Amino acid sequence: MKIVRYQYRGMDVYGSLEADDYIYRLSASPFEGPYEALRNTRISLKDVRLLSPVAKPRIFGVGFNYVSHIKETGWEIPELPALFVKPETALAGPGDPIIYPQGGGNIHYEAELVVVIGRAARRVSVSDALSYVLGYTCGNDVSDRTIQAKEMKFGCLFAGKAYETFAPIGPVIATDVNPSNLEVVGRLNGVVKQRGNTSDLLFSVPKLVSYLSGFMTLTPGDIIMTGTPSGIGPIAPGDNFEVEIPGIGILSNPVVAEH
Repeated sequence: MKIVRYQYRGMDVYGSLEADDYIYRLSASPFEGPYEALRNTRISLKDVRLLSPVAKPRIFGVGFNYVSHIKETGWEIPELPALFVKPETALAGPGDPIIYPQGGGNIHYEAELVVVIGRAARRVSVSDALSYVLGYTCGNDVSDRTIQAKEMKFGCLFAGKAYETFAPIGPVIATDVNPSNLEVVGRLNGVVKQRGNTSDLLFSVPKLVSYLSGFMTLTPGDIIMTGTPSGIGPIAPGDNFEVEIPGIGILSNPVVAEH
Protein backbone atom coordinates (compact mmCIF):
# COMPACT_ATOMS: atom_id res chain seq x y z
CA MET A 1 0.00 0.00 0.00
CA LYS A 2 1.04 3.61 -0.60
CA ILE A 3 -0.38 5.64 2.28
CA VAL A 4 -0.95 9.36 1.80
CA ARG A 5 -2.16 12.14 4.06
CA TYR A 6 -4.12 14.73 2.15
CA GLN A 7 -6.38 17.73 2.48
CA TYR A 8 -9.85 17.43 1.02
CA ARG A 9 -12.83 19.70 1.66
CA GLY A 10 -11.15 21.23 4.69
CA MET A 11 -10.22 17.92 6.30
CA ASP A 12 -6.83 16.26 6.75
CA VAL A 13 -7.29 12.52 6.20
CA TYR A 14 -5.33 9.38 5.33
CA GLY A 15 -5.82 7.42 2.16
CA SER A 16 -4.42 4.70 -0.07
CA LEU A 17 -2.93 5.89 -3.36
CA GLU A 18 -3.80 3.50 -6.18
CA ALA A 19 -2.06 3.40 -9.58
CA ASP A 20 -0.48 6.78 -8.69
CA ASP A 21 -3.72 8.34 -9.89
CA TYR A 22 -6.58 8.06 -7.38
CA ILE A 23 -7.09 7.72 -3.63
CA TYR A 24 -9.33 5.66 -1.37
CA ARG A 25 -9.85 7.07 2.10
CA LEU A 26 -8.63 4.91 4.98
CA SER A 27 -11.07 3.84 7.68
CA ALA A 28 -8.66 5.04 10.39
CA SER A 29 -5.23 6.54 10.90
CA PRO A 30 -2.54 3.93 10.21
CA PHE A 31 -0.98 4.91 13.54
CA GLU A 32 -4.06 4.23 15.65
CA GLY A 33 -5.00 0.62 14.95
CA PRO A 34 -6.45 -1.54 12.16
CA TYR A 35 -7.35 0.27 8.96
CA GLU A 36 -8.56 -0.48 5.47
CA ALA A 37 -9.24 1.35 2.24
CA LEU A 38 -12.90 2.34 1.90
CA ARG A 39 -13.82 1.44 -1.68
CA ASN A 40 -16.75 3.86 -1.89
CA THR A 41 -14.54 6.93 -1.35
CA ARG A 42 -12.52 7.06 -4.57
CA ILE A 43 -11.26 10.52 -5.55
CA SER A 44 -8.70 11.73 -8.06
CA LEU A 45 -5.21 12.63 -6.87
CA LYS A 46 -5.43 15.92 -8.77
CA ASP A 47 -8.41 16.98 -6.63
CA VAL A 48 -6.52 16.90 -3.32
CA ARG A 49 -3.49 18.52 -1.76
CA LEU A 50 -0.91 16.05 -0.48
CA LEU A 51 0.48 16.78 2.98
CA SER A 52 3.52 15.39 4.78
CA PRO A 53 2.58 11.73 5.30
CA VAL A 54 3.08 12.07 9.08
CA ALA A 55 1.47 15.01 10.85
CA LYS A 56 3.67 15.67 13.91
CA PRO A 57 6.56 13.23 14.03
CA ARG A 58 9.52 13.07 16.30
CA ILE A 59 12.34 13.40 13.77
CA PHE A 60 15.56 11.43 14.29
CA GLY A 61 18.48 11.85 11.90
CA VAL A 62 21.61 9.82 11.25
CA GLY A 63 24.81 11.43 10.04
CA PHE A 64 27.67 9.77 8.18
CA ASN A 65 25.72 6.61 7.43
CA TYR A 66 26.63 6.00 3.79
CA VAL A 67 30.14 4.74 3.19
CA SER A 68 30.34 6.90 0.04
CA HIS A 69 29.38 10.02 2.01
CA ILE A 70 31.89 9.28 4.78
CA LYS A 71 34.63 9.08 2.16
CA GLU A 72 33.36 12.31 0.60
CA THR A 73 33.59 14.22 3.89
CA GLY A 74 36.88 12.72 5.07
CA TRP A 75 35.46 11.80 8.48
CA GLU A 76 36.33 8.62 10.31
CA ILE A 77 33.90 5.71 10.14
CA PRO A 78 31.60 5.98 13.19
CA GLU A 79 31.56 3.17 15.73
CA LEU A 80 27.95 3.98 16.59
CA PRO A 81 25.16 5.72 14.66
CA ALA A 82 25.79 9.48 14.68
CA LEU A 83 22.35 10.61 15.84
CA PHE A 84 20.70 14.02 15.96
CA VAL A 85 17.14 15.33 16.15
CA LYS A 86 15.15 17.90 14.23
CA PRO A 87 12.25 19.81 15.77
CA GLU A 88 8.70 19.20 14.65
CA THR A 89 8.67 22.68 13.07
CA ALA A 90 11.30 21.54 10.55
CA LEU A 91 8.68 19.32 8.88
CA ALA A 92 7.51 20.10 5.34
CA GLY A 93 5.44 18.14 2.85
CA PRO A 94 5.54 17.44 -0.87
CA GLY A 95 5.48 20.64 -2.88
CA ASP A 96 6.00 22.82 0.19
CA PRO A 97 8.76 25.42 -0.09
CA ILE A 98 12.10 24.99 1.61
CA ILE A 99 12.60 28.38 3.23
CA TYR A 100 16.13 29.63 2.71
CA PRO A 101 16.90 31.44 6.00
CA GLN A 102 17.97 35.04 6.25
CA GLY A 103 21.73 35.17 6.58
CA GLY A 104 22.13 31.62 5.27
CA GLY A 105 25.17 31.19 3.06
CA ASN A 106 25.83 27.49 2.68
CA ILE A 107 22.58 25.54 2.76
CA HIS A 108 22.81 21.97 1.43
CA TYR A 109 20.40 19.30 0.24
CA GLU A 110 20.59 15.69 1.46
CA ALA A 111 18.45 13.05 -0.28
CA GLU A 112 17.45 10.28 2.13
CA LEU A 113 15.33 7.22 2.79
CA VAL A 114 13.03 7.85 5.75
CA VAL A 115 11.71 5.11 8.05
CA VAL A 116 8.22 5.54 9.52
CA ILE A 117 7.55 3.68 12.77
CA GLY A 118 4.16 1.98 12.93
CA ARG A 119 3.95 0.65 16.49
CA ALA A 120 5.68 1.16 19.82
CA ALA A 121 9.17 -0.34 19.89
CA ARG A 122 11.31 -0.79 23.00
CA ARG A 123 14.49 -2.85 23.11
CA VAL A 124 13.65 -4.71 19.92
CA SER A 125 16.13 -7.06 18.26
CA VAL A 126 17.65 -6.45 14.86
CA SER A 127 15.84 -9.52 13.54
CA ASP A 128 12.44 -8.22 14.72
CA ALA A 129 12.99 -4.51 14.00
CA LEU A 130 11.23 -4.30 10.64
CA SER A 131 7.99 -5.60 12.12
CA TYR A 132 7.72 -2.28 13.96
CA VAL A 133 8.04 -0.25 10.76
CA LEU A 134 4.90 0.96 8.97
CA GLY A 135 6.77 1.89 5.81
CA TYR A 136 9.16 4.23 4.09
CA THR A 137 9.12 7.64 2.45
CA CYS A 138 11.50 10.11 0.80
CA GLY A 139 13.20 12.86 2.76
CA ASN A 140 15.56 15.80 2.43
CA ASP A 141 17.75 16.55 5.46
CA VAL A 142 18.39 20.21 4.59
CA SER A 143 21.42 21.53 6.48
CA ASP A 144 23.18 24.82 7.19
CA ARG A 145 26.83 23.80 6.81
CA THR A 146 28.24 27.01 8.29
CA ILE A 147 26.48 26.53 11.61
CA GLN A 148 26.92 22.77 11.47
CA ALA A 149 30.71 23.08 11.16
CA LYS A 150 30.86 25.34 14.21
CA GLU A 151 28.61 23.01 16.22
CA MET A 152 30.57 19.91 15.34
CA LYS A 153 33.77 21.39 16.76
CA PHE A 154 32.09 20.95 20.14
CA GLY A 155 30.42 17.61 19.42
CA CYS A 156 26.99 19.10 18.73
CA LEU A 157 24.67 18.64 15.76
CA PHE A 158 21.35 20.45 16.00
CA ALA A 159 20.87 24.11 15.08
CA GLY A 160 22.19 23.72 11.54
CA LYS A 161 19.52 21.06 10.96
CA ALA A 162 16.69 22.75 12.82
CA TYR A 163 15.42 25.62 10.66
CA GLU A 164 11.75 25.54 9.73
CA THR A 165 11.06 23.45 6.58
CA PHE A 166 14.48 21.74 6.80
CA ALA A 167 12.86 18.28 6.91
CA PRO A 168 10.65 17.76 3.86
CA ILE A 169 9.20 14.23 3.61
CA GLY A 170 6.78 12.48 1.26
CA PRO A 171 4.92 11.98 -0.94
CA VAL A 172 3.73 8.58 0.38
CA ILE A 173 4.49 5.94 2.98
CA ALA A 174 5.23 2.79 0.96
CA THR A 175 4.61 -0.30 3.05
CA ASP A 176 5.91 -2.96 0.67
CA VAL A 177 9.49 -2.03 -0.21
CA ASN A 178 12.76 -3.64 0.84
CA PRO A 179 14.89 -1.05 2.68
CA SER A 180 18.10 -3.00 2.14
CA ASN A 181 18.28 -2.38 -1.60
CA LEU A 182 16.71 0.92 -2.63
CA GLU A 183 18.17 3.47 -5.01
CA VAL A 184 18.19 7.02 -3.62
CA VAL A 185 18.42 9.81 -6.21
CA GLY A 186 18.71 13.55 -5.60
CA ARG A 187 18.11 16.02 -8.44
CA LEU A 188 18.80 19.75 -8.37
CA ASN A 189 16.84 21.61 -11.05
CA GLY A 190 16.44 18.35 -12.95
CA VAL A 191 20.14 17.42 -12.83
CA VAL A 192 21.12 14.29 -10.90
CA LYS A 193 23.50 15.21 -8.06
CA GLN A 194 23.15 12.17 -5.81
CA ARG A 195 22.70 8.53 -6.70
CA GLY A 196 23.21 5.92 -4.00
CA ASN A 197 21.79 2.65 -2.76
CA THR A 198 20.77 1.69 0.75
CA SER A 199 23.03 -1.35 0.42
CA ASP A 200 25.80 1.21 1.12
CA LEU A 201 24.39 2.10 4.56
CA LEU A 202 26.87 1.64 7.38
CA PHE A 203 24.01 1.00 9.82
CA SER A 204 21.03 -0.70 8.17
CA VAL A 205 17.41 0.15 8.85
CA PRO A 206 16.93 -2.82 11.23
CA LYS A 207 20.09 -1.84 13.12
CA LEU A 208 18.95 1.78 13.44
CA VAL A 209 15.49 0.83 14.73
CA SER A 210 16.96 -1.66 17.18
CA TYR A 211 19.64 0.77 18.36
CA LEU A 212 17.26 3.68 18.96
CA SER A 213 14.75 1.44 20.72
CA GLY A 214 17.46 0.47 23.19
CA PHE A 215 17.46 4.02 24.59
CA MET A 216 13.83 5.07 24.23
CA THR A 217 10.43 3.84 23.23
CA LEU A 218 9.89 4.57 19.58
CA THR A 219 6.25 5.55 19.08
CA PRO A 220 3.89 5.34 16.10
CA GLY A 221 4.63 8.19 13.70
CA ASP A 222 8.27 8.62 14.68
CA ILE A 223 10.52 8.96 11.65
CA ILE A 224 14.20 8.14 11.11
CA MET A 225 16.11 9.95 8.37
CA THR A 226 18.69 7.30 7.57
CA GLY A 227 21.51 9.35 6.06
CA THR A 228 22.53 10.64 2.65
CA PRO A 229 24.77 9.24 -0.11
CA SER A 230 27.64 11.18 -1.66
CA GLY A 231 27.02 14.20 -3.88
CA ILE A 232 25.81 16.74 -1.32
CA GLY A 233 25.87 20.36 -2.39
CA PRO A 234 24.30 23.81 -2.06
CA ILE A 235 20.83 25.06 -2.86
CA ALA A 236 19.68 28.64 -3.38
CA PRO A 237 16.39 30.53 -3.71
CA GLY A 238 14.85 29.73 -7.08
CA ASP A 239 16.11 26.14 -7.08
CA ASN A 240 13.98 23.01 -6.97
CA PHE A 241 15.19 19.81 -5.36
CA GLU A 242 13.77 16.33 -5.90
CA VAL A 243 14.32 13.10 -4.02
CA GLU A 244 13.31 9.96 -5.90
CA ILE A 245 13.22 6.42 -4.53
CA PRO A 246 11.76 3.77 -6.85
CA GLY A 247 8.76 2.10 -5.28
CA ILE A 248 8.06 5.18 -3.17
CA GLY A 249 7.92 8.16 -5.51
CA ILE A 250 9.30 11.66 -5.95
CA LEU A 251 9.49 14.34 -3.28
CA SER A 252 9.78 17.77 -4.91
CA ASN A 253 10.30 21.08 -3.10
CA PRO A 254 11.07 24.58 -4.38
CA VAL A 255 13.54 26.79 -2.50
CA VAL A 256 12.33 30.28 -1.58
CA ALA A 257 13.99 33.12 0.31
CA GLU A 258 12.78 33.95 3.81
CA HIS A 259 10.97 37.27 4.00
